[in-house]
Amino acid sequence: MTNPTISCESCGMPIESGHYCQYCTDADGNLQDFDTRFAAMVGWQRRRHPGEPQAVIEEQTRAYMATMPAWQGHPRLASAGDAT
Repeated sequence: MTNPTISCESCGMPIESGHYCQYCTDADGNLQDFDTRFAAMVGWQRRRHPGEPQAVIEEQTRAYMATMPAWQGHPRLASAGDAT
């Protein structure tokens, strides 16, 4: 019998247990602050799309983070994804 895959509630990475992956937590296992996670996720997105303008990368990251349980309702993401 296989274990169902669960995802990090901060970034969506597959994990075996808990709420957050090793990249989204500090040394004590607590979720890192928004600014730390946002910067790391922007960096990851930048590596995936090196030619994309910084403003686009940041907006895509905000829109994605707004869908993640750890960040839903966060004031810095209140308008993410509202613009069409």
